[in-house]
Amino acid sequence: MVLTQENVPSGLLEACVVLGVSNERLKELGQLRGKDKEAVLEAEVLQVHAPPFVTKESSSNGSERGPAPAFSRAQRRRSFKKKRERPLSTLSGSDQTNEAPSDDLSVPQNIDLIALPQLCFPDGLRITNESREDRFHFLVFTDVFGNQTHGVVAQYCKPVHFHPDNGIHQNDHRLNKLQRLFTTYSICIISKYPYYNALRDSLSCFLLQLKTSRMCEFEEQVKEFSAKLALVPIPPPGPLHVVFSLRPLQIELPSRLDVDRPVIDLDLHLPFLCFKPKQFLQIISSILMEQRVVFLSTDWAKLTLVAECFTIFIHPLRWQHPFVPVLSHQMLDFIMAPTAYLMGCHTHHFEEVAEELDELVLIDIDQGTVLSSSSNTLELPDVPLTARDCFIFRVKGLQLHYDLDACRAGSRTDINELRSHRRQWQHKVNSLILDVTTELIVNIFSEVCDFLNYEHRVFNSEEFLRSREMTDSEFYKKVLDTHIFHSFLRDRLNRKNDAFTRMQLNVRSETRRRAMTESPRKPTMEEIRKYVRAENGLNSRLGVSMPNLADPRLLTVPVRQTSMRTVSFPNVSWSPCRPIKTFKLPEFPPPLAYQYVQSYYNDLIKELSKAITTTTPDDSALLARYYYLRGLVNSVAGKRVDALGDFQSLYKTDMDIFPIELLNALVDSLLAEERRTAERRPDLKRLISRVKRENERERARPMDGGTVKRFELPKKHLHAEDFVRRVQESGIVKDQGTIQRLFEALTVGQQKQVDPETFCFFYNLWKETEAAAQDVDLPVVVLEHLETDECVYKLSSSVKTSHGVGKIAMTQRRLFLLTEGRPGYVEITKFRDIEDVKISSAPFLLLRIPALKIKTSLRKEMFEANLKSECDLWHLMIKEMWAGRKMADSHKDPQFMEQALTNALLMDAVVGCLQSQKAIFAATKLAYFDKKKLEVPMMVPKTTSETLKHKINPSLDQTSPLAVDVLLYTPGQLGVSELDGGGNPKLWCALSDGKVLVFDAASWSMQHNSVQVGKSRLNCMLAVNQQQLWIGSKDSFIYIINPRSVSCNKQLTEHRAEVTGLALEERTDKFSPTVAYSCSEEGGVIVWDVSTLQVRRHFRVSCERLQDIQVQAGMLWCCGGDCLLEVRRNGTLHRKVSLPDHLLSSPRGFSSFLLFNEAERLWAGFSDSSELCVWHSRDLSQPCCRIQLKDCSGVVCMIKVKNQIWVGCRGKTRGKIYVVNKDRYAVEKELLAHDDSVQALCSAEDRYVLSGAARADGKIGIWKVE
Repeated sequence: MVLTQENVPSGLLEACVVLGVSNERLKELGQLRGKDKEAVLEAEVLQVHAPPFVTKESSSNGSERGPAPAFSRAQRRRSFKKKRERPLSTLSGSDQTNEAPSDDLSVPQNIDLIALPQLCFPDGLRITNESREDRFHFLVFTDVFGNQTHGVVAQYCKPVHFHPDNGIHQNDHRLNKLQRLFTTYSICIISKYPYYNALRDSLSCFLLQLKTSRMCEFEEQVKEFSAKLALVPIPPPGPLHVVFSLRPLQIELPSRLDVDRPVIDLDLHLPFLCFKPKQFLQIISSILMEQRVVFLSTDWAKLTLVAECFTIFIHPLRWQHPFVPVLSHQMLDFIMAPTAYLMGCHTHHFEEVAEELDELVLIDIDQGTVLSSSSNTLELPDVPLTARDCFIFRVKGLQLHYDLDACRAGSRTDINELRSHRRQWQHKVNSLILDVTTELIVNIFSEVCDFLNYEHRVFNSEEFLRSREMTDSEFYKKVLDTHIFHSFLRDRLNRKNDAFTRMQLNVRSETRRRAMTESPRKPTMEEIRKYVRAENGLNSRLGVSMPNLADPRLLTVPVRQTSMRTVSFPNVSWSPCRPIKTFKLPEFPPPLAYQYVQSYYNDLIKELSKAITTTTPDDSALLARYYYLRGLVNSVAGKRVDALGDFQSLYKTDMDIFPIELLNALVDSLLAEERRTAERRPDLKRLISRVKRENERERARPMDGGTVKRFELPKKHLHAEDFVRRVQESGIVKDQGTIQRLFEALTVGQQKQVDPETFCFFYNLWKETEAAAQDVDLPVVVLEHLETDECVYKLSSSVKTSHGVGKIAMTQRRLFLLTEGRPGYVEITKFRDIEDVKISSAPFLLLRIPALKIKTSLRKEMFEANLKSECDLWHLMIKEMWAGRKMADSHKDPQFMEQALTNALLMDAVVGCLQSQKAIFAATKLAYFDKKKLEVPMMVPKTTSETLKHKINPSLDQTSPLAVDVLLYTPGQLGVSELDGGGNPKLWCALSDGKVLVFDAASWSMQHNSVQVGKSRLNCMLAVNQQQLWIGSKDSFIYIINPRSVSCNKQLTEHRAEVTGLALEERTDKFSPTVAYSCSEEGGVIVWDVSTLQVRRHFRVSCERLQDIQVQAGMLWCCGGDCLLEVRRNGTLHRKVSLPDHLLSSPRGFSSFLLFNEAERLWAGFSDSSELCVWHSRDLSQPCCRIQLKDCSGVVCMIKVKNQIWVGCRGKTRGKIYVVNKDRYAVEKELLAHDDSVQALCSAEDRYVLSGAARADGKIGIWKVE
C-alpha cells in the first residue's frame, strides 16, 4: 500500500503555477506594434507543477508510478484541460519544435485554476514598452469546508521581440529589425501553510536565477525549483525552526508557537503602522460582529497581509465565513454575497463598492480609515470600555520601528546576518503584539466562562448580558449571535487549553482563579472601595514558603467578582519567551533524479540523528521536534518501521505534537513484511494497538465537537430529575443535594413536580433580588466597618429596632443596622457571636407585632426588631447562617458558611415565590445546617479542633463531591517567575477519573484549571525533578506533567497492568543519573532512566497485588497484599515478610508500609485490621510489635512526619487519622478527619499534613504538625 490519505502533512509546496500570455496571443499582438499605448490581455495558465516529481518506478523504467518520495500527499488529482492549437513548448525556444506535453495538467484537487489568472493579475496583464520591476502579492484560497491554502505571486517582466514577418523571439539576442515589448508572467507558489515571507524569499531567489538564464530553460527551471520546495518539511509546533538554502539567501520556516495557533510568517506590526488604536478596534469589532468587511488599498500585497493579521489578532476565535482578500475587477460581484465576509480590492473601486450595498465596512489601509458604505462614520458598538482602555495603554508601549532598534548597531556586511537580525527583531515584536491582542480578546470574553454550565453544555446568555455594563451591552448582543462566538463557546465547554485559557489564568486575580463557588455573584466591599477610591491594587503572595494558617484572613473564601474594572495597567508580558533553535537542511540535490532525492533523505536523516544524539535529555521539547522530523522523513523515504520507532519515541516525549493522522496513514500503508517486523517489537506493537484504540474513540466523538445550548426557561412541568438539570443550567446552584431540598420546598403540599410558571417566577425573583442587592448604596462610613471580602446579600425594609429605626443588612459574616436619617452603621452581631435567636411579640397599641430577638455573647441586652411580616423569614435565615458559621468554625471549613448563605438566599426566594401561608414551612426544607446541628454534634473534639487548621473543597465546580485519591506537595522554586509556572509551593490533587487540580500552597487558592490525564483512577504521584511530575494510573500508563506549565504531554506505556507505586532512588553524586522505579499490580517493576525516559531494566516480583514500593539503601522494598519483599536491584529476592498468623484470614492483607533505616524499623498497616505491626528490619524473624488503633476498620495510608507516623484509616463511622509516636509506639492523637475514609496523606515541609477523603466527603484537610 501507498500513503494516500489526504491528511498526511505535505511539504512546503502544493503546486507551482506559471501564468501569462500564450504564443498565439503574442503573435496577434504583432498587429498592434505600431501603437504606443499599453495592451491589456487575458492571462492563461501556462504550466502547472505539483508533486510527486520523481518516483522509484518512473526513474527506472519511465512508466508506472509508485510511492512518492516527497513531503507530499499522493492524492487523487483532477485534470485541468486546455486545448491548444500550438504546443506549450514553443515558449521554450525560438526555432525548435518539441513534442507537445500532455493536455492534462495534473493539479491537486483542492486548487481551482479557473479564477487563478484573475487573482494573479488582479489589474490585468499588460504588454508595455518599458520593463517594470518585479512585484509580489499574496492570495488565500478557501474551499467549501473552510480549509485554506495560500499563494504567493511574483510578477516579472520578460522582453518580447517581434519580427517583421510576425515571428516571435523571446531570447536575449537582440536584432536591429526586431521591435521590443515587455510582457508580464506570474509564478504562483501554492502552499497549505501561510509562509508568506519564506515563499516570497524563495521566489526572489528564483527570479534572480531567471534573469541570468535563457528562456528555453524556463520550464525545466520552474519544475526544478518546485521540486526543491516540495522537499522542505514543515516543522511541528514548538521551539524549532527549519532553515534551507536557496542562493543567495538562507530562508527560515518558523514553526507554530503552539498546537492551537496558526503559522505566523508575516509582520504583525503592519496594521499598527496603518491604523490608530481607535480604528484598529473598530476593525476588530467589525470582525467579531461578523460584518461584511472590505479592505481597500492601492497595493495588492497589503490586502492579504493586513487582513491575515486581523484574523490572527482575534485568536482563538476563528473567522468562518468567506475570506477573499484579493478581488480583481471581474470578481467585484462577490461583494453581493448575502453572508458575512472579509474581502479586499483596489482603492480605485471604492465608489463602485460603496454604491453596491449598504452597511459595508470599508477599510482603507492606505489612509487608515474605517467607514460605512452608508455613511462617513461607522456606527457599530465599540469594544467594551475596560478592554479598550487596556489595549490602548498596551499599544503605547510597543516599539514598532526596526530602524530605531538597529540604529545603535554597526552596518552588517553579510546579507544573511542582516536578515537574521531582522527576523529576531520581528519575532520579538510579533510575540509582544500577540500578547497585546490575546489580552484584548481575554478582556472581552473572560467572564463568558463564568456563565457556562459544563455538565449540561449550556451558556446562560441572558444572565451574561444582564451582568454587562450598559455601555457594553450592545456590543455583546451582536457578538453573542455570531458563528465564531458559538465555536468559541464550544471550545470553552470542551475545556480547550489554548492561548486564551492560559492567559485568562494569568490575568485573573487570585479570587477569580478559584473554582465556581455556590454563592451568587455580588460585588464585595473591596470592589466597592476600589470603585469609590479609584484604586486598583492586587496583592499577590510571592513567597515560597507555606502560609501562616493562624491568619484568619486565609480561612475565608472570597466571593467572585463581577467585573474587571481596571484603572492602571502594569506593562508586563504574559507569555515567557522561549529560545528558538534552527535546524539547517542539507543542500538540495538535483530534485528530478530519484537516486539523488533518496540520498538527500538519507543525509537529512543522518543530520537529524546527530541532532538527537547531541541534544540533552533535559531539553525534551527540542528532542521531540527532532523525533517528529525524523519520523516524517523516514515515512516519505519509505522507511516505515523506522518512522514508527521515531513516533513511538515522540509519543513518550511530547504527546502535544503527536501526528495521529499521519500515524494512521503510516500504519495502513505497512507492507506485510513491515507489519510483521513492527509487531516483533513490543513498543511498536503497543503503538499500533493504541492507534487503533484512538481511532475508535475518535469515531465515537461528536463530529461538531459537541453541542452548545442557550439557557431557556422551561415550558412544561418539571419532575425532580429535570428540575435538577434546569437549576444547574441556570447557574443558581450546582450541588445536587441543595437542589433536591429546593425541589421539596417548591412542591410542598402538592404533586411532586414544579410547573413552568413557578420555576420562571422563582428564577426571575432570584435574579431580581440579586440585582437589587448589588445596587445597595452604602455610605463610606459603613464601608469602613466591613471586611474587604464582605458584601450585602439581604436588606430588610425600614423597621423599628432596639437600636433605632433603619434597615437590617446581612452579609456573610454579620448583621448590622443601616440607620435612617443620618446614614450610619450600628453593629448587631457577627454570626459566630450569636447565642440565641427567637420570635416574640411586641405590643403596639392594641395589637401585638411579631418581633425578632437576638442574644449575643458580646452584649447583655438582646437586640429586638419589629420585622412584622418579614419576621419568620429573617428568623429562618439567621438561624441557618448561625448554624453554618458554627459548623464552619468547628470544622475549619469555610464552605459550610458559603453553603449556609446559599440556603438562606434560597429561603428568601422561595418565600417570595410562593407567597402563601405554606411559604415559611416550605422554606424550612432548606434549613440544612439548622437541622444538622440537632443530628450530629456541633462541637468537634478538642484535639481535632486544635490540630485542624483549614479545609478546602476541590470539588466546588462539580455537581457532587469527587474522591481525593492522591495528594502531593511540591516546594516553591526561588527565581522562577509567575509566568513560568510561579515560584510558590503547589499542592497537587488527583480526583476521580483522571482529574488533577493544582493549588497554590501559599494561599490555598486554585491555581490552574484541572488537567485531565486519562479517564481512570490515579494511584500515585512522584515529583521526579523540577521538570517532571509522574502520575501512575489504573489504565497502566504513567503520565508526566510539567510542573511549570501544568501540562501533560508525555506518557510511559511500558506497564501492562494498573500502575500502583512510584519511587525515586537517591543519587550517590551529582554526576550519577537519576533513576526511578515504578510497579504495577501484577508484580511488574520497571527501572527508568529519568533523563532519557528509557527502560534500564524490568523484572517481576512474586506477590498478590503489588501495591507500593520504596527504595532504601540500595534495596527495593515491595508491598504486596500477602507479603512485604526486600528485593535487590536486579530483581532477586533478598528477604520476605509474610502476613502475621492472626491476620492470615484477612481477605486483602497489607495496605501500606514504611521503612526507617535509622531506627531499623519496618511499619505496616492492613486493609481489614485495626492495628499496625512493627518489625525490627535487621532481624525480620523476630515477632512484630502490635499497635491497636481504636475504632479503626482498616488502614489506608501512612506517612512519616518528624518523629511521628500519621495513619489514615477507615473509621467505623467516619474517616480518622491516628498520630503515632514512632519511638514509643503509642497513639498520641486520634483525629476525626472526614465524613468518609482517609484516602491520601502528604506532608508539607513537616509543618503541615494534608489529608484527602473518599467520595462521600471529597475534601482536603490541612493539619498542623507539632
